[in-house]
Amino acid sequence: MDFDIIVKGGVLPDGSKADIAIAGGRIAAIEPVIDADAGRVIDASGNLVSPPFVDPHFHMDATLSYGLPRINASGTLLEGIALWGELKPLLTHEAVKERALRYCDWAVSMGLLAIRSHVDVCDDRLLAVDALLDVKRTVAPYLDLQLVAFPQDGFYRSPRARENTLRALDRGVDVVGGIPHFERTMEEGRRSVTELCEIAAGRGLMVDMHCDETDDPLSRHVEQLAYETRRQGLGGRAVGSHLTSMHSMDNYYVSKLLPLIAEAGLAAIPNPLINIVLQGRHDTYPKRRGMTRVPEMLKAGIRVGFGQDCVLDPWYSLGTADMLDVAFMGLHVAQMTSPADMRRCFDMVTTESATIMGLADYGLDVGKAASLVILDAGDPVEAIRLRADRLCVIARGRVVAEREKRDMALSIEGRPATVSRRHRR
Repeated sequence: MDFDIIVKGGVLPDGSKADIAIAGGRIAAIEPVIDADAGRVIDASGNLVSPPFVDPHFHMDATLSYGLPRINASGTLLEGIALWGELKPLLTHEAVKERALRYCDWAVSMGLLAIRSHVDVCDDRLLAVDALLDVKRTVAPYLDLQLVAFPQDGFYRSPRARENTLRALDRGVDVVGGIPHFERTMEEGRRSVTELCEIAAGRGLMVDMHCDETDDPLSRHVEQLAYETRRQGLGGRAVGSHLTSMHSMDNYYVSKLLPLIAEAGLAAIPNPLINIVLQGRHDTYPKRRGMTRVPEMLKAGIRVGFGQDCVLDPWYSLGTADMLDVAFMGLHVAQMTSPADMRRCFDMVTTESATIMGLADYGLDVGKAASLVILDAGDPVEAIRLRADRLCVIARGRVVAEREKRDMALSIEGRPATVSRRHRR
């Protein structure tokens, strides 16, 4: 049998070595050795072959807008929200679409082939919604883009947010979002969780809420989200994003909360780069860094995925579309430095986040879509350590990005030498 592509000699994330044959946009075979003809043979000998990276939490309507109309001087979440409010009236369909497509190209070059993006619905024009729906159609041949109807200014606090959320869902937005901690009162936040979960359950959709993204230990909307997830049968389809207040909560309360979250089947998406930058801004010392309790969640059986959240926007002045950066920072802040924990962090930017997003056609299995990444690393831990180069990115059976392996010129005892970037110290 002839194949379109054979990837030879790659190291899979579990450490095994295999050839991968691709035909008709799908993985046709994974075997120790495949001796067959192919339109193209890619030598991956000794390199890690991984399923593509997945970002389960992003804001594509704001990406690459850094400095428009000004810079976030305080670096706080609330100033970022205010700044976004200043930018929204200035947005055009074309500008939002152009920036988003630029980001998608960047993401694909980094092996990031699935993104869940929240899109603000509090602009009555739904301009960003329509722009990102256009982007979703454009990138569909090579990137899975999920959109979340996100009432940034509050589902109740913003006068038409409820109506606009429903309008956005009617236009084809995939997921129901929310931001209960930004409502006027704790009670309104609680009610917003209930109503938004009812909307998701009624439409058969997933729900993904910005939840308790604050340093306030009494912000406990995740408890209500866990309750509604169980009550309305949303287990496996519901996510609490950020959950930074848990960093500051009383330990006894958390010991009660984590089993409730696990029992409900509620997943969690912390965003390490952004959480540690935005949280603790009112502290002197000791200064909190705000990322939620990832190791404790994992121990409780809660599914966790790491998100990028922001790149060059009102909330974050950096970012590279590199999910290995996210995993690298996440394992540091969570102090997950054992080999097993570091591998889990790799999973949290690949397979775990894919499961959270419900990507049924994802993974290195025969019959799945032939989307994969070849990395200049020997295993997942080395990939994180080096933030390894993506040597080749294949999306649905088509090579969409390539780069040559980089070597480093060194001088060893006065003698020039060239070593692989992988082995640098």
